[in-house]
Amino acid sequence: MMPLTPWVRRLLLANVAVFLLTAASPVLYRSLLLYPPWVLYRPWTLVTYMFLHGGFGHLFFNMLGLYFFGPRLEDRLGGTPFLVLYFLSGLGGAVFSFLFARQYPVVGASGAVYGVLLGFAMFWPRERIYLWMVLPVEAWLLAVLLVVGSLWAGVGGSASRTAHFAHLGGLAFAFAYIRWLEWRRGAGRRAWQKAISATQPSASLPEREAMARWKGIPLEGLHEINREEVVRLLAKVEGQGSKSLTPSERDFLDRMAG
Repeated sequence: MMPLTPWVRRLLLANVAVFLLTAASPVLYRSLLLYPPWVLYRPWTLVTYMFLHGGFGHLFFNMLGLYFFGPRLEDRLGGTPFLVLYFLSGLGGAVFSFLFARQYPVVGASGAVYGVLLGFAMFWPRERIYLWMVLPVEAWLLAVLLVVGSLWAGVGGSASRTAHFAHLGGLAFAFAYIRWLEWRRGAGRRAWQKAISATQPSASLPEREAMARWKGIPLEGLHEINREEVVRLLAKVEGQGSKSLTPSERDFLDRMAG
């Protein structure tokens, strides 16, 4: 078990502090809960509802999930992305509640914590989690069970007051955010690789890549003499292949492409 990371510690303390404050002030509790039909008049509740809980048991199990799964995920993502994931998952819970169960008030960090758990399962799918401290379940399977269970209960109209669509919203927004993070980081690597490739001499590249680089030369921006020479050399390559170029001709095309 990892030691508590900075944002997990702050979120735990914030949730406990708000629980104690609202337990002493029912008026404050009602002003912070999310009631979807009133969200346009009380927009702050899109965030504040995440820090309210319906009782000690509700708080305890949400904070237990954050305590076990949050530190490792924050360590993996970094502080700011982890915090974005947490609040975006909570916002996803609010959005899904507004879309699919707007007649019910919503409280709790469950959507945010479900997002954290999903993030954990996406990075460590084979990690064993012991339900009720006894039953071992791999993280990927637990995530699937949470999705299916929340969907079944939400669509089936469970008689409990549990905000099942808030759970689904947290899972959906967390999944989309993590995929976006992976795409962005992959795009950065691809851009770096493309930049490195562009600086390589064309002689070290496959013929198809060299041709693609030369064909990308912006002819309209070249001096007339250079433009005519590029057109001549491209025609030569098209007719006879890149091996027909002399070293100086190849260097010339590389300079124009750079």
